[in-house]
Parts: sequence; structure tokens; C-alpha cells
Amino acid sequence: MTVAIVSAKLDRMTIHMLAGETILALLLFRLAWGVVGSQTARFSDFVKGPRAVLDYAVGLVRPGRPGPVPHPVLGHNPMGGLMVLLLLAALTTQAVSGLFTSDDILVDGPLVPIAASATVKAYSTVHRLLSDGILILIGVHVLAVLAYLLVKKENLIRPMVTGRKAIPAGIEVESPKRTPAAVALAVLAAAAGVVVAVVQAG
Repeated sequence: MTVAIVSAKLDRMTIHMLAGETILALLLFRLAWGVVGSQTARFSDFVKGPRAVLDYAVGLVRPGRPGPVPHPVLGHNPMGGLMVLLLLAALTTQAVSGLFTSDDILVDGPLVPIAASATVKAYSTVHRLLSDGILILIGVHVLAVLAYLLVKKENLIRPMVTGRKAIPAGIEVESPKRTPAAVALAVLAAAAGVVVAVVQAG
């Protein structure tokens, strides 16, 4: 994402477009991995309804309220799951719109030749405006992770990097099911192949 933003600012559009295509491949991988991937990566594991998100938010504001001790969340908590969905939606919209974006001067997205002018204009506007929204979402996400670390003393950075989360002593949880790495590589290769085919279609 950083490469895409900086290259656009520096008007290095070849690099920008390669970065965008890479991001799109990774997004397709993550979307597929949310269906066939390891337990805590699946959407079915962390996507909750509005009630669950609200209850979790209230629990953060009123941590001392009576009730059963919450079971440790191995993957994303309900609010984290909501942020994942927002980021995936925003980034996917940005990456797809980039395929149809034109600056009307020198640079066209790979699918501009097969799109109507009204479609190109609409996607170009979305691509230009949404970039700021994505930066805001990333900022909120980073602040939330820091708040958990500094206020709740819960390190969310380590499991984001390693995929392993520390569980409080004395609490036993069943290890989440993992999908083999070979499946991940196959899904990633398929995602990259789809992006290459789409780009060449233009």
C-alpha cells in the first residue's frame, strides 16, 4: 500500500500500477482464504452481527459489568472483524477501480479500453477520493491496536505477525484448525493468475 501511495505521489505510474495489481492479487487471496483458510482466518469465525459488535463495544467501555468471564478470542474480536471487512471492502474497491481509471492524459488502467467513458469517469473519481478514506481506516486500525497494547495490555501486534496469540495462564483453549501451507500457495498462485488474466484482457 505504501508503494502504491508513494509512487502515485511521485508520478511513477508504472510502479503504481504494478503495486495496485499486486494488492489486488493479495486481496483476492485473502477473500478466498476467508473461505478455505485456517480457522481464525475464515469469515465464519470472526464476522459477527451488529448485536455482537455492540455488546463487545459496551464491554470495552464498561469492563466491570457483571456477567460471565468472556472466553478468550483466538482470532479477531467482533470489532476487529468489522474493521477487517471495512478494510477489505475499501481496498478491493480501490484496486478494482484502478483497473478502469484514467488521468485523461497519459496513463490509463488496463481495462480502460473495454469500458464506457462514463464508467471510466466514475471509477476514476472513486479511485481518487477513496485513497484518503483508506488512510483514515488504516490510522484508526493502528490506533486501536496501540490502545489495546497500552490500555488493555493485550498485544495484538504479535499475533498479526506470527499468527499465534498468547492466552492467559490457567485458561485452556482448543488449538484452531490450520489449512496446509500448500493450499495457501495454490490459492495465492490462482489469485495472481486471475489478476494477470484480467490485466491482459484489456
